[in-house]
Amino acid sequence: MSNNTVNFLGWIMFLVSALGFIFASFGNFWSMFASIFFLIGCVVFLIPFFRKKKNNNQ
Repeated sequence: MSNNTVNFLGWIMFLVSALGFIFASFGNFWSMFASIFFLIGCVVFLIPFFRKKKNNNQ
């Protein structure tokens, strides 16, 4: 497996755990608040995996 694949799988696992934290924190505002920000942070770190790579051969 390439490093990119391993990194991507790791971030997917973080997303799944963030969703688990969100479900576990129903009824507690501050836990839900922190869980949602954790989920957003994971999504932000995944952005580079979905961006198109620029061609540097110009």
